[in-house]
Amino acid sequence: MINRRALLTLTACASLASPTRAQQVSRLTVFAAASLKEALEAIAVAYGSKGRPAPVLSFAGSNQLARQIDQGAPADLFISADEDWMNWLAERKLIVPTSRLDLLGNRLVLVAPSGGAPVTINAKLDLTGLLKGGRLALPDPQAVPAGKYAKAALMQLGLFESIKDKIVGTENVRMALMLVARGEAPLGIVYATDAMADNKVSVIGTFPSDAHPPIIYPAALTTTARLDASDFLEFITSPRAQAIFTERGFTPLVSAR
Repeated sequence: MINRRALLTLTACASLASPTRAQQVSRLTVFAAASLKEALEAIAVAYGSKGRPAPVLSFAGSNQLARQIDQGAPADLFISADEDWMNWLAERKLIVPTSRLDLLGNRLVLVAPSGGAPVTINAKLDLTGLLKGGRLALPDPQAVPAGKYAKAALMQLGLFESIKDKIVGTENVRMALMLVARGEAPLGIVYATDAMADNKVSVIGTFPSDAHPPIIYPAALTTTARLDASDFLEFITSPRAQAIFTERGFTPLVSAR
């Protein structure tokens, strides 16, 4: 008969083993900026094609995802659309500093419903006239990276004051794109990669890259990441993954590994 001490030992060993078994069954979870949707979905398929479990992908505004991680959401890898929200998590010691890397770059564009006439984006642009009484769709400039970049560009070009009361802020960049695609907003400011994802919009102008801070997508493991999360982080810097990012309009910032 097993004595009490042996039983306690067996119970303790079983409790230690349980998380490992659960971890093997579950899949790693990636929290990523909404603008990465199509690219990361394709990369997840490529990753899973070698017999590895494809990760669970969760897309939203970087601000929303960062706050969810702060509140204990089970994310293994975070890819932000700007450095601010990654820094915010780093300050709270919620990412692994040595895993952090600058993954991608992007461009900011002005979009209209399909067929819109091209314009030159500079300080002389009559943005108010182009709106024709409508509103400018862009992500919330107080929190969402794409919105912050957009506001910075509009201010740098001297266009912000004339349209600040005509802005409709959205919770992420894809919602701003959707408003334009549906004709509910005559113009929107989104990433170039988002515009490529919807044939119901046309890019009518590209913002000068020096009109706003560099658009950088950092990636990092969270401090609660599974062991295999580092494998996926490594994969997204591989030639195969970098080619997928490039096809969808992103600019890789790391050397393919």
